[in-house]
Amino acid sequence: MTPLHIASASEQAASYLREQLIRKVWVGTIPGGPVLAREFGVGRMTIEAALSMLENEGLLVPQGPGRRRKIELPEELAKPPGLRVAILCYEQNDRSLDYLIDSKNKLEAAGHTVFYAPSNLTEIKMDVRRLARMVGKTEADAWVVGSATSEVLEWFLQQKSPAFALFGRRRKLKIAGVGPDHVPALAEATRRLIELGHQRIVFLDSIYSVSDAGAIGGAVLDALSVGGITASSYNMPGWEGGLEGLYAFLDSSFQISPPTAIIASSSPIYFATLHFLLNKDIQVPRDLSLICVDNDTHFSQCQPSVSHIRWSNRSVANRIVRWVNNISQGKEDTRQTMIKANFIEGGTIGPAPKE
Repeated sequence: MTPLHIASASEQAASYLREQLIRKVWVGTIPGGPVLAREFGVGRMTIEAALSMLENEGLLVPQGPGRRRKIELPEELAKPPGLRVAILCYEQNDRSLDYLIDSKNKLEAAGHTVFYAPSNLTEIKMDVRRLARMVGKTEADAWVVGSATSEVLEWFLQQKSPAFALFGRRRKLKIAGVGPDHVPALAEATRRLIELGHQRIVFLDSIYSVSDAGAIGGAVLDALSVGGITASSYNMPGWEGGLEGLYAFLDSSFQISPPTAIIASSSPIYFATLHFLLNKDIQVPRDLSLICVDNDTHFSQCQPSVSHIRWSNRSVANRIVRWVNNISQGKEDTRQTMIKANFIEGGTIGPAPKE
C-alpha cells in the first residue's frame, strides 16, 4: 500500500500559487513573499518555501535580492485554461433560444466547459438568498446571467467569480454585458400603436413595472405620455411566477378594460400571450395588436407576419465568447455592448377596435 502523504502548508501554498500562475492572475512577475504572506494569511517562511518549490519547477526565476521573481510558464501551460461557465437562465424555456445555443457551442469550441445552472431565476424568484445557496453549490469559474434584476446583478458583483449580464437591469452597474438598444425602437413601436388609435397599451415584462421602469420601460412610458396617455400599473404591471404568473395576469386583465395592444418583451412571452388569445377567441390584429420586443427565427414562418424589434443574435454570442476568453486570460472586462435594434412593422398590428 502506498503511504498516505499529507501536504504540508508550504506544499498547499505552492499548489495554490501554481494554479494562479497558470490562470495568469499575475503577468510578468509575481508579488514578493511579504505581500503574498499578508494576502493569504500565512507565515512568510511558508510562502518563501512555496516560492522556492516553484523556482525548482522552473515556473519562477529569481532576479536578485529585493526584486520580484520572473514568471516563466512552459509553452504547454502558457495557453489560457478553459473555464467552467454556468449559464443562469431567466426561465427554463430560455435554453432553446438561438443565441444561448450559439453561445454554448462557440464557448465549447474555444475549450471552455459550459453548463446550465441547476435552477433558473424564475424558480428562485430572484431571491438573492436562494441564489446564494444555489451558486454556493455550483462549481463554476464564471457566470452568464440572463434577464436579471439589478439586485441579482449587484449580488454577483460582490462575488469572486466574475459575471456577465445578458440583458437585464445592468445599465447603471459596472458589469460586463450585452443587449439590444431597445429604447429608440420601443418608442417608435409605441408611437405607431398610438397613431393607430390604441389607448389601452400594455407592456409585458416581469421585471419592469411603472414604478421601476428602467430605461427600456421608460421608453414606453415616455411615448405614452407624449401621446397623451397617463400611464399606470395597467400599462406596465410586472408579475411574478414566470409563464404561470403571466397567464394569471392575462386572465385577470381581460375581465375589466381589456387591452387593445400588447407589447411582449420576449418571444416566450409573445407566444404564450398568442396562445392565451387564441383560447379566448381573440383575433390578432382584428381584436388586439401584438408586438414582440424579441427577435425569434420562428417569426419568418408566422402568418400574419410578426411586428417585432429586430437585432443581431450573432452579436450576443460573439460578445459572450469574447468576455469569457478575456476572463480566462486574466484581463478585466466590464464593458457593456449595445446592439442596434429596429422596429419591424408586421401584420400583427392594426387599428384599434371600435368600442
